[in-house]
Amino acid sequence: MNQLVGERISIATFKAQTTRHRIMGIVNTDDMQIVFSDTPGVLKPNYKLQESMLAFSESALQDADVLLYVTDVVENPEKNMDFLQKVQKMQIPVLLLINKIDELGANRANEANGAQQLLAAIVEKWHTLLPNAEILPISAKNKFGTDLLLKRIKELLPESPAFFDKDQLTDKPARFFVSEIIREKILLYYDKEIPYSVEVRVERFKETEKSIHINAIIYVERDSQKGIIIGHQGIALKKVSTESRKALEKFFQKPIYLETFVKVDKDWRSNQRELDSFGYNPE
Repeated sequence: MNQLVGERISIATFKAQTTRHRIMGIVNTDDMQIVFSDTPGVLKPNYKLQESMLAFSESALQDADVLLYVTDVVENPEKNMDFLQKVQKMQIPVLLLINKIDELGANRANEANGAQQLLAAIVEKWHTLLPNAEILPISAKNKFGTDLLLKRIKELLPESPAFFDKDQLTDKPARFFVSEIIREKILLYYDKEIPYSVEVRVERFKETEKSIHINAIIYVERDSQKGIIIGHQGIALKKVSTESRKALEKFFQKPIYLETFVKVDKDWRSNQRELDSFGYNPE
């Protein structure tokens, strides 16, 4: 979605389950508006947070005019068969995007031929699973196939009044992007379960003409996790705060004064009331 919108709206890391919310990115031209809706990846939920994430994904099946099902060259389709069966029943155009084709054949002696054979096998497998889908190999990282994809989306979309103002880029408020950018840094700098046990809430967002002052709380589920997030003599938390501030200054295009705190909110991922307060309510 970031490539198609032309702005970095959704955070992206090499780790699974980076996206937790449904985020809209809006493309406006003189005669057209396209609203992209980026959802969490499809997964089998193990706790209430993941149930909410799956609900965000399934909500896209209810109101989309064109469905973009994004996979890659290594994903095993069988793990999401329940969701794929719902996609098969869709009465709207489905574009199946095989992303990361730049990674095919990277370690093969005959790279070109090997990559083509691998891609052909992947396309054939997906054609069997979703025979009505139009399959487009792409590389979002290298912008390969994204122009063709955007052209195809324009051809498939129905005419309708614009849903948003012409100068609007997304449906999310500024505070949302602050919490997402901080969470992105935590995903990048911590291992194992730590990033998935973290949620970020912005307690203070005060913007002036020249700067923005932000107070943010990083919530974890255990006291031991709090210690890991802070690190020895606060070094780990300082790194997250520094890198977050740099990214926020680039995002908002003005100086940022950021204070971060760490608190324990036991088992927040399984507490519906807490999930609602963090915005995990698909309704």
